[in-house]
Amino acid sequence: MGTIRSMSLWVVLGAAIALIFAAIYMTFLYAPTESMMGPVQKIFYFHVPSAMVAYLSVFVLLGSSMAYLWTRRRVFDYVAVAATELALLFCTVVLITGPIWAKPAWGVWWTWEARLTTTLVLWLILAACLMVRGYATERDAGARMAAVLGIVAALDVPINYLAVHWWRGQHPQVFGPGKKDPLAPEMMHAFLLCMVAILTLYLALLFLRSRLAAAEDRAQSLMDRMRDS
Repeated sequence: MGTIRSMSLWVVLGAAIALIFAAIYMTFLYAPTESMMGPVQKIFYFHVPSAMVAYLSVFVLLGSSMAYLWTRRRVFDYVAVAATELALLFCTVVLITGPIWAKPAWGVWWTWEARLTTTLVLWLILAACLMVRGYATERDAGARMAAVLGIVAALDVPINYLAVHWWRGQHPQVFGPGKKDPLAPEMMHAFLLCMVAILTLYLALLFLRSRLAAAEDRAQSLMDRMRDS
């Protein structure tokens, strides 16, 4: 059963990699170049899906953190570790690709616009989740503190999403109320494929990292027993 599950995970990871290559082709060779922004607009196809997957990972972190605090079962903490690292990864992608787009669009790499600022706050909270694990003297105490920070991180997500509605900033809003057919059909096809590719990659990495966290915990427990004996 474990062998079949392992093979399935690697199949999903292989499919994700194939979809990433297909998404790159669709982005640069199939989707037309936007008339106003030019080639830099193509960052959108990776920037927005990365932001959506970062949101998803934070909510996975929220669920696993609450479950761990309620049950103290380590399986939920393994998922929380994976979700935290992946949320931080995709949030980093967002913070890198955003300024690359912003420089030609706004004339500056960074501005303290509401959505950008709350994204940075989210990144800092996620980084803090990993730091408390690394510096905690006891594993369970670090897991509890990280779980609490994971819940705090989730509180930032709705603020980040609604920032463009609450505060009139510079950040563009492609999708949302009143945004009918915001993209040309070819652009929408490329965007949807990028979304599926990055989501598939995320799910594969989430399961693989969760299993690695479980293996690391077993190895640490074995080392502790050997040290005590």
